[in-house]
Amino acid sequence: MPTRIKHSSSHSTVPKPYHHGDLKRVLVDAALRLAEEGGVDEVSVREAARRAGVSPGAPFRHFASRDALLTAVAEEAQRRFRAEIEIALAGAPADDPLSCFRAFGLAYLRWAVRNPAHFEIISTGRTFDHASSAELTRDNAELIAMSERMLADAYAQGQLRSVELKTVQIAGRALVYGFARMDIDGHFPRWGVAQDEIERIGGGIIDLFIQGIARLPTA
Repeated sequence: MPTRIKHSSSHSTVPKPYHHGDLKRVLVDAALRLAEEGGVDEVSVREAARRAGVSPGAPFRHFASRDALLTAVAEEAQRRFRAEIEIALAGAPADDPLSCFRAFGLAYLRWAVRNPAHFEIISTGRTFDHASSAELTRDNAELIAMSERMLADAYAQGQLRSVELKTVQIAGRALVYGFARMDIDGHFPRWGVAQDEIERIGGGIIDLFIQGIARLPTA
């Protein structure tokens, strides 16, 4: 099923002249916009250069190939995703690890729904080899470790009913990842879910998941 990303003709965009020194940043931003408009397949070094208003050969001082450009795009998308997570956790009670875990899941889902092209880039191995980026590998490992600590702390405080923390962690990941993929792949209209309802329903299923793993209060 086609990716649910708004398509537009990239060739109708008039390139803006390049005026400042950070060409690498300009090219990454241009590539992100191309992905947002037409999907990852629309990203090319040549078109990113055109958007930046530079010669087709100029980007190769920074990116030796399309894969190198896509790696930089994924790293930028991952930084934005990480910022969303950190903002959400800053607003959660630090002494309540299960609430932090919930905030983590909500931030993941909200970011993925609002940034489908960025999510597509960092979540699949279709566009480039994720292992080629030390930054992506490190950041992903840190996020996994963060969720592990939340669940371990929640269990230590008696908030969880299950000792199978790895199973809980993977189930939570599968839930938000699967929900985001349903949105990207255009499934929700068939389920009678309007676009402006998606985040609310996503929050509801995360709450159902939290209720399922939480230890019931004793009488």
